[in-house]
Amino acid sequence: MRPSIALLTLAALLVGCGHSVDVAKQREALMNLSRDWATHTTDVDKFVSYYAPDASVYVPGMALKTGTDQIHEGYAFMFAAPGTSLTFTPTKAEVSAAGDLGYTTGTYEMKTGAGSEKGKYVAIWAKQANGEWKVKEDIFNSDASDFPASAHVVSNAASLKWGAGPDALPKGATVAVVAGDPSKPGPFVMRAHAPAGYRVMPHWHPTDENITVLEGTVALGMGDSWDAAKMDSLGAGGVAVLPANMRHSFLAKTAATIQVHGMGPFAITYVNPADDPRTKH
Repeated sequence: MRPSIALLTLAALLVGCGHSVDVAKQREALMNLSRDWATHTTDVDKFVSYYAPDASVYVPGMALKTGTDQIHEGYAFMFAAPGTSLTFTPTKAEVSAAGDLGYTTGTYEMKTGAGSEKGKYVAIWAKQANGEWKVKEDIFNSDASDFPASAHVVSNAASLKWGAGPDALPKGATVAVVAGDPSKPGPFVMRAHAPAGYRVMPHWHPTDENITVLEGTVALGMGDSWDAAKMDSLGAGGVAVLPANMRHSFLAKTAATIQVHGMGPFAITYVNPADDPRTKH
């Protein structure tokens, strides 16, 4: 019996040694994988394939994106904007002693039609059941501050400059920028005046928006289809808080003025592409 016990003990030790982790090798593999990831920023499908199915992306000024479907939708929308490109450079990789968790850090540059943003990021990776590394958590932020402590804006109604609305909105509305620049990253405040009967068919925005009714009566409907009977009416003083990507529609029941607080760049996607005024030019 004793020789058998000794052999079993030796076998257990050998198995244990077989599961030891070469942390340096895993760290190098994770850095190489991250560098490979950085070469696929122009291919949304390939880029998103590096995320775990339950991954989360933390985008400044936007609601949390969880799951590859939401992440794919967000990146597809972002990269579809003319002049948008992303580059990033991994600078560091670390791996746990167990070899099942790791993280990479680096810098990025995002270019849009409104300009360029540089920043840094942290990506947390986890080994999957099949042994592949996948990104579990991805967070990044700009080097520049969008919220200077001393910034403030005071505008008299008479000083606002009104003009035609963005091409993405149906014709007939006029808008005035109160603060910020809706075409650039960062917070903005914008007013819009809509004539009675003005409507915006089901759509969504990539960032959270708050709407305050200043004059008149409007109606908001939730969901992918237009149904005036199910819309909620809001009179002067009414407020609507619309999370990023929430499908909704808008109707001015009377001539109305609303004020929108949001994060730029302002963008809109229609549930039915045929409703997009930009496709009718």
